[in-house]
Amino acid sequence: MRDYLDWHDDYDRPGSPLHLRLLVVEDLIATALDEAPPGPVRVISMCAGQGRDLLTVVRRHRRGVDVAGRLVEIDRRNVERASAAIVDAGIQDLEVVQADAGRTDAYVGATPADLVLACGVFGNIPDEDVRATVGYMPALCAPGAWVIWTRGPRRADDILSTIQGWFTDAGFEPRALLVGEGNIFGVGAAQFRGSTMVARPGSRLFEFLR
Repeated sequence: MRDYLDWHDDYDRPGSPLHLRLLVVEDLIATALDEAPPGPVRVISMCAGQGRDLLTVVRRHRRGVDVAGRLVEIDRRNVERASAAIVDAGIQDLEVVQADAGRTDAYVGATPADLVLACGVFGNIPDEDVRATVGYMPALCAPGAWVIWTRGPRRADDILSTIQGWFTDAGFEPRALLVGEGNIFGVGAAQFRGSTMVARPGSRLFEFLR
């Protein structure tokens, strides 16, 4: 299996696909915070890793003090690093839980969120699991919530547009669909225009390909 601690090293390599993707995701997170209404901004990050995308923005954004919520990560080492980064940044209302982000139990008590991050998820699970996860987003999202997601675009069947269509079918308005130069990454964003669904604990949304 991929080592998801070492995987983060590419974030620190300027010009790498992960570094460039990170910059795009951070810009979208900042936009979502800019548009968020006054008050707490509840966040869920699926397969959060070390939380670099969210924590980098929270440290510098004027609405960073309003951010609260949950980062879900299964690798203990990444959980420890994300937890330490939250403490170092003095962020009060973000928690990191070591759990399987593919199970709906991981989000009990964290919904509905105003921002959901599904970065580094859709490229590692089967298409049917991507569709199921998108279909479950209304149970994670408050009305008006943003979802920011990533997926490698190197497929002949235009998978990025397909995923964007699944979000539309689930009640979301597309806000962005960006492809890195040379098709090295894809990043999408959508805003929820429907009504929050009842969450279903005890269900599986996805399982990483091995």
